[in-house]
Amino acid sequence: MKVYTKTGDRGETGLFGGARVSKASARVDAYGDVDELNSTLGMVLVHAPPAAVARELERIQGELFQLGAELSCVPGKSDKLSTPLLDESQVLALETAIDCLEERLEPLTSFVLPGGSASAAALHVARTVCRRAERKLVALIADESLRPELIRYLNRLSDLLFVMARFSNAEAKRPDVPWNPRTSG
Repeated sequence: MKVYTKTGDRGETGLFGGARVSKASARVDAYGDVDELNSTLGMVLVHAPPAAVARELERIQGELFQLGAELSCVPGKSDKLSTPLLDESQVLALETAIDCLEERLEPLTSFVLPGGSASAAALHVARTVCRRAERKLVALIADESLRPELIRYLNRLSDLLFVMARFSNAEAKRPDVPWNPRTSG
């Protein structure tokens, strides 16, 4: 089987369910950002985050694939997907992971700049990609109906990625990088 199909050579792509849409459509833009987020998490994993973080990220990568599959489907046809849809249990799992990691961290006393250890910096990049993907889903809702669990999932995931960055710094015995407004600008 060849990787290239030539069916997208005119700027369109196929959705699962048969419809063809512009590659510039809000739906394709949204699932493209989810795909980028998944790839970014793969990059985080090569920076050897703590084992607890790595286990969560591997699970999350599968869930992001589920989210992307739903977004790449013709609206109303997601019941035809061979993969289960994300639901509230995955949102709750993210909240549980946040709580478990946060209880092992010192309380925040200032805003934190991206940095510290390599894995923490990579997690901060993933957090910003996640926020962009979330914004794209919100924009897509203006045109199409989406299940609210998808927005909640990305919102909690960005919070978890922030906590994972702080946890990675703590495990590496590297301090978070505090923002000091007096030294800025």
